[in-house]
Amino acid sequence: MRNQSLKFLLLFMWAVLLSGGAFAQAKMPEDKSKRPSPPATVTAPNFTIEYSRPSVKGRKIFGELEPYGKVWRAGANEATTFEAKKDLKINGQALPAGTYALFAIPGEQEWTIIFNKTAKQWGAFKYDEKQDALRVKVKPSKTPQLVEQFTITADKAGTVTLAWENTQAAFAVK
Repeated sequence: MRNQSLKFLLLFMWAVLLSGGAFAQAKMPEDKSKRPSPPATVTAPNFTIEYSRPSVKGRKIFGELEPYGKVWRAGANEATTFEAKKDLKINGQALPAGTYALFAIPGEQEWTIIFNKTAKQWGAFKYDEKQDALRVKVKPSKTPQLVEQFTITADKAGTVTLAWENTQAAFAVK
């Protein structure tokens, strides 16, 4: 009898190992608020922006950490998303309702703001220009003071501003 119990126990343990731990407790979802670059949301009547907020931490951001002329995810972690709840105009150009990844190509004199159809992606590592729904050019400016943590704001007039370190860039949403 004891031999049969031992065989059953070994067989059971072998089955658990083969099943990949199917009987193990399910992994809890990650608490994104505990990340070094925590999540944030900007809500306006016709759009919502979800992004992560990296910090300067004494680094030179634009031109070094985020090189000029290279696609940047406009935040950290997952690509920033821009959900247009209805058809909108971005700096006067049409953007159909939908959810987009919001990217930027920073430059010293000009930035390109990009609305890409592949909303769900990690960073800009698999960014595909062919999926761009809209690109608009904007002029960056200096911030009045250091912006330690990357911040996106939207005012009542529909101006969306991306600000980090000592640089900001804005576009109009109508």
